Amino acid sequence: MKKLYYWAGAMLLTGMTACSDEVKDSPSPQPTPDPEYPEWYYTGGELGTAFLSTFNAYEQPTPAVENQGLEAEFKNGESLFEHPYMSNNEGQRKGLGPAYVRSSCIHCHPGYGHGKRNPAGTFETNAVGNGCLLVVYNPETNAYVSWLAGMPQGHATAPFKAPLDESKVKITWKKYTDEWGNKFPDGETYDLEYPEVTLSPDAVYAYNQGVLTDLGNYEVRLESTIGIYGTGLLDAIDDNDLKAQYAQQEADGYLPNGLNPAIFANGQWTGQYSNPRETDIKPGMTPEQHPYRFTYALSRGPLQDAAGANAMWNITNVTRSNRRYHYFDAAGSYVKASANDPDVQAGYQAYIEALDPAKNHPTWHAADYTDKAQVAEAITAYLTSKELDVEMSDQDFIDFMVWHRGLAVPAARNVTDEQVLKGKELFGQIGCTYCHRPSWTTGDDNYYDPNGFFEKGDNRLPRYPHQTIWPYSDMVQHKLHMENDIRNGWCRTTPLWGRGLHQKCTGSATEDRLHDNRARNVIEAIMWHGNSKSDARYTIEKFRKLSKEDREAIVKFINSI
Repeated sequence: MKKLYYWAGAMLLTGMTACSDEVKDSPSPQPTPDPEYPEWYYTGGELGTAFLSTFNAYEQPTPAVENQGLEAEFKNGESLFEHPYMSNNEGQRKGLGPAYVRSSCIHCHPGYGHGKRNPAGTFETNAVGNGCLLVVYNPETNAYVSWLAGMPQGHATAPFKAPLDESKVKITWKKYTDEWGNKFPDGETYDLEYPEVTLSPDAVYAYNQGVLTDLGNYEVRLESTIGIYGTGLLDAIDDNDLKAQYAQQEADGYLPNGLNPAIFANGQWTGQYSNPRETDIKPGMTPEQHPYRFTYALSRGPLQDAAGANAMWNITNVTRSNRRYHYFDAAGSYVKASANDPDVQAGYQAYIEALDPAKNHPTWHAADYTDKAQVAEAITAYLTSKELDVEMSDQDFIDFMVWHRGLAVPAARNVTDEQVLKGKELFGQIGCTYCHRPSWTTGDDNYYDPNGFFEKGDNRLPRYPHQTIWPYSDMVQHKLHMENDIRNGWCRTTPLWGRGLHQKCTGSATEDRLHDNRARNVIEAIMWHGNSKSDARYTIEKFRKLSKEDREAIVKFINSI
């Protein structure tokens, strides 16, 4: 993809150089801070800010990528993100399946950003842009159900069948009226709506095959993907600074729901991230613990084993050297259903002989393909193998992580506009900045890799030491108590940087804010914070009392950062 590099000149943004698909001979000039522009204009600091506000604003490499000579790796990683994987057994981007969520990363992250809003009707994921994933969980325990993968798979490579029939997942958008009748004191109104998702038992392949006879108690939610840009900068925030943020909020005691006790209590971490799977880590490596910092649920720690690094395996089921096994449901119901499905058995011999023609894995092959028991045993051996052949090279994964860690944040817009400046001031006055903390200063950024592909301080990935960045997030989970809320109610404060460019970059008809894209614009997003038990209740009460002009100033500010 063609990339454009902008830098600041005397008038700012008056200089431009273009980069073709070929690697550039020399890095483009880096931005020179303009004294007339505030520090918060440089959202990603000197090493992490890009200066485009066009449709490809989210796709730009950071200056650190160029400084470290990583342009070629960045471009290869970008290609791996943008292009679909195939079910072929050789060639580029091979190895899709046997079951998978999407065939490419960009399906979930249109324009490299936040997923787009799902329309009413069937949950359909073939089109680029449907960045929402299904969250199927037991409401009594808030744990994912064991009979579907945590990210349910709606596709498969023949002869295998999809674990979930997406045509039988239904989405309905329901209207919601808050305690104020969706009206501000000055009479202006707003709309609120939320998605309700239903999944009938016969949508589940293992249920239809008779492997599951009772799915038990379960509920379904939507969760949208988030923007990828700037995640390397968030990874560069020092662990001790994250701990200090939690400790300060605990000491303040301002928020009615407190902190998630599964993560922090009494001044100490009660839970941190570590990859415990011996199959996933470098031999001889002793896993370290680091604070959770990524995903709405704060389920991931360092970026090098966070959502993107994980998704390059489990979304496509494309193996790599430390993930030589398939991603399926925890209960093994898909494996059992597939092994005994007559259609799968009928097509399995052709599939496995194309995959393993030299029979390097004898247990994957049946001696007699007319013997159903032997075929079932072979299918089970293949689907549960921990010694699958590597489909993604280590170098490709490293290049993907260069790209992932190397995406810049778009500079703030309209930073001298009087209405934006007024909105910025009001944003702080009414308390938004308590959770949407404006800035952080990154640490030494001697990042940690739970997989062991990279050593500490390894310069094969872009680094961002000692940068003042402006994500507008405290990186902590809070509760808003929204109708049909996120699973377990705890949700990390989403960084606001760059979100005002969502429609331009993704082509969405709406702004698609909050964890399930329920908010079609900033006003709706703000007012979903207003439940009487919400951690943001105090701020929303203040927001409601502002004049229309002041509310619009805050909206303009949020869309400018």
